[in-house]
Amino acid sequence: MPALYVMIPAALLLVGVAIYIFFWAVDSGQYDDLDGPAHSVLFDDQDPNHLAGVEEANSAEQPPKDPPHA
Repeated sequence: MPALYVMIPAALLLVGVAIYIFFWAVDSGQYDDLDGPAHSVLFDDQDPNHLAGVEEANSAEQPPKDPPHA
């Protein structure tokens, strides 16, 4: 029973700190843009010096070659 006299105020203090941190995060704009970081991973720009990007750009500029005749 004496442990409850320590545990209940400690739990209330912990909840109070968590609520304070949550409201601080909301006020500082941490939750303003939830979709932007998720989409930026999917639509990341390619490095123009990367060989795959250079080959892809070069192949897009040239017309497709005719397949060999059998």
